[in-house]
Amino acid sequence: MKKKFAKYVSQNMLGMVGMSLYILADTYFISKAVGSNGITALNLVLPVYNLIFAIGSMIGVGSAIRYVVEKNKGEQSCESYFFHALLWAVLISIIFILIGIFIPDKLVGLLGGDAEIINVGKNYTRIFMVFAPFFMCNYVCNAFVRNDGAPSIAMCATLFSSLFNIVFDYILMFPLGLGMEGAALATGISPVIGILICCIHFRSDKCSIKLQPVIPSVKKLVYSCQVGVSSFVAEISSGVLTIVFNMIILRLAGNIGVAAYGVVANTSLVAVALFNGIAQGSQPLISDYYGKGQAKNVSSILKMAIATSLSVAVLLILFIYTCAPFVTSIFNSEHDAQLAAYAERGLRLYFTGFLFAGINIVGSAILSAVESVKYAFAASIMRGFVAITVFAFVLSAAFGMTGVWLAFPAAEFVTMFIIIKGLSRHKTH
Repeated sequence: MKKKFAKYVSQNMLGMVGMSLYILADTYFISKAVGSNGITALNLVLPVYNLIFAIGSMIGVGSAIRYVVEKNKGEQSCESYFFHALLWAVLISIIFILIGIFIPDKLVGLLGGDAEIINVGKNYTRIFMVFAPFFMCNYVCNAFVRNDGAPSIAMCATLFSSLFNIVFDYILMFPLGLGMEGAALATGISPVIGILICCIHFRSDKCSIKLQPVIPSVKKLVYSCQVGVSSFVAEISSGVLTIVFNMIILRLAGNIGVAAYGVVANTSLVAVALFNGIAQGSQPLISDYYGKGQAKNVSSILKMAIATSLSVAVLLILFIYTCAPFVTSIFNSEHDAQLAAYAERGLRLYFTGFLFAGINIVGSAILSAVESVKYAFAASIMRGFVAITVFAFVLSAAFGMTGVWLAFPAAEFVTMFIIIKGLSRHKTH
């Protein structure tokens, strides 16, 4: 069991980090090509990315969990989940395509951009939103491949699509001189690579997934999304966080403050990816054991996942405390002293929250995997929306920018008690 856990978790962590690296690459290349206005524009539209990813993740992971549990119980209805998830991903993505085509400038303005930032970010936003169906379908394909016993292919799909994005970011932005539009094109095409690699598993003899056409059902979508909600919130929480923080920081420190938060937020994406990797690596194993009624194995995977998340959190905090100036300098191409001061302090304070966030991300995924919907949903809503918003406004009013950075650790600490309660209740049944 330990070998299986190590294989699934390590491959998922590697894949998720690869996926987050392309946003870091975007940030780095944009800082070189466009400067701090480019980072500000990217940071303002990041919540839209998060929303697209979150919906794709919720549909994909939720449908894949229902598929595995029902397949292990021998229920014939499991065969329609894959097609149904893809169909809804495409239908929902049409909304993003229409907004991207017709009102990208209004969207950037709504998210806090002034005239200068709207001018820099509108074409970037238009291009990546047109590719929304591919982002969502990539999440669905990856979740089903991972849950069908092929974590290596799922990892390769994520890594190679991210590698493609980073390489073409550079090619399109610099040799071809396409600037932010080039970054958006590279990002938009990358999930297509992921989907094509997932097709290796779909065409193999080991694949048990069927592409059985069905009529779209809202009831079935909601039933799937109930157990995918923690994945949704794991993705969307950073988007909500970004919107709230951007509003507060624009008032406290202007565009330079938002650029500094861009450094903190984008660096934290790699940290979140590590914990999502632990969560997504544990989830197929827990769903499998849970579907077979093997409670002891579920408990063993739970302990290994929590121990792994705590170890990773400690290593991350030590790294950031030591290397905050180096991390900041990577994105501060204009050597702005004020940006550096904000970002270095922000990184050190913000990253302490991962001691609790790791437990929350992994715990929410585990509660979903054992169909403990109530606690998974409560924890997800608390950490993704309620606590973070309350703490951001209260602490920033009391302590200024220091309060902004402390809002994340405070929200995660409060949420941790819901996760602990949910996991302890599950173990007693």
